[in-house]
Amino acid sequence: MADHCNGSSHTSESFANIPPIKFTKLFINGNFVDSVSGKTFEAIDPRTGEAITRVSKGDKEDVDLAVKAARFAFDNGPWPRLSGSERGRILMKLADLIEENIEEIASLDAINGGKLFSLCKLIDIPNASMALRYYAGAADKIHGTVLKLSKGLHGYTLREPIGVVGAIIPWNFPTIMFFMKVAPALAAGCTIVVKPAEQTPLSALYYAHLAKLAGVPDGVLNVVNGYGETAGAAISSHMDIDKVSFTGSTEVGRKIMVAAATSNLKPVSLELGGKSPLLIFDDADVDEAANIAFNGTFFNKGEICVASSRVYVQEGIYDKIVDKLVEKAKALVVGDPFDPQVNQGPQADKKQFEKILSYIEHGKREGATLLTGGKHIGQKGYYIQPTIFADVKDDMIIAKNEIFGPVMSLMKFKTMEEGIKRANNTAYGLAAGIITKDLNVANTVSRSVRAGVVWINCYTVFDMDCPYGGYKMSGFGRDYGLDALNQYLQIKSVVTPIHDSPWH
Repeated sequence: MADHCNGSSHTSESFANIPPIKFTKLFINGNFVDSVSGKTFEAIDPRTGEAITRVSKGDKEDVDLAVKAARFAFDNGPWPRLSGSERGRILMKLADLIEENIEEIASLDAINGGKLFSLCKLIDIPNASMALRYYAGAADKIHGTVLKLSKGLHGYTLREPIGVVGAIIPWNFPTIMFFMKVAPALAAGCTIVVKPAEQTPLSALYYAHLAKLAGVPDGVLNVVNGYGETAGAAISSHMDIDKVSFTGSTEVGRKIMVAAATSNLKPVSLELGGKSPLLIFDDADVDEAANIAFNGTFFNKGEICVASSRVYVQEGIYDKIVDKLVEKAKALVVGDPFDPQVNQGPQADKKQFEKILSYIEHGKREGATLLTGGKHIGQKGYYIQPTIFADVKDDMIIAKNEIFGPVMSLMKFKTMEEGIKRANNTAYGLAAGIITKDLNVANTVSRSVRAGVVWINCYTVFDMDCPYGGYKMSGFGRDYGLDALNQYLQIKSVVTPIHDSPWH
């Protein structure tokens, strides 16, 4: 049952009608198979810290088999040679199947990732089918251009699928991240090997099953469960993978770049960490601003790379905003993610749970004022109280490092110029937010903050047509929008002479 954040939390199966786990092996060349080594690892339920099941543990040899299948499917199979509209039809079918199985998939991400069952049904899984439909609609609209060359030549460009893609995805949004990579890659005509996070492999395997039912040919979509240092490293350094797309930490992103450079110089796109600022100006509506700030930090238990974990409030309304935020944090219900009354489930795994608690201790030691929260809840499971610090200085560890948990740092600023300078005082540049009624302030700040997405009077608002990615150490490349589709396409120029043409 759920309790308020200052109480205890204990899980109850009474809320959950969890179906049996159907898929636990690797998915290679259209079949579920054991790993070459026969090894498995535990999939953990973060509500209890106990194992749900065991899944096959993929390694370099399994990645080799998956890449071999994907390469054959790309070089010899029908997928890249289908018309765009035919690929789109199959992706639409997959979207239908996802919607038909929404309850079962939502339960997998809730039990395996600690995500709210209700939000998986409301946001994550509809987002997956939406991504498939968006890129399915774009699959037959991939065009080159006719070039106006300066000599007696005719030239045009082709956009061709880049080939075999390796996708490495994180654990915080297992479903959304899976299709953020898979949907545009398949629409472009590529084949793909996906390594889901070792914490959350269950929904990815289910999607592989549905893809086969939808008519995706064997070898086009492969899923290799495993650990980053083995399976992920094998993908990054593989000589027969043509591109890697990664979402995760900056630390791992660096390793992927090195591996890509020292292997076959494959291009990479990286969506990495963030320490995103939210600037609230004096003219903001206090209730609205508090809502936006609170949700920006605590949505998905703070396990979101764009979290507005640095909240800068102009001094005129600072005290009012602080009071509202503390009130909201104390009212938040933490508990079993299957309970419809719960607002925040457990953190994804023990490692992340302990990391968040260690950052909270750093904040206390460095002299920040703990306004509320700061403790774990219950004797089992990975539950943490929503935590708010005030009097945070920009050089404190909790203001500089990505915590990836339910921890907010509150800071006060005087002028717009100061706010901009402090917002940019970070190694990251993934997202930023502005709350103001002044159009001139909104325009100036949005053009001055170095971040890949800037939200004005809203936060964590995503749309399939809106490109998403980072500046600075938050990475490069874009997910969503047609920019994402283009990342899986090569541009080829074709030139032929035109003799005695009357036109130049």
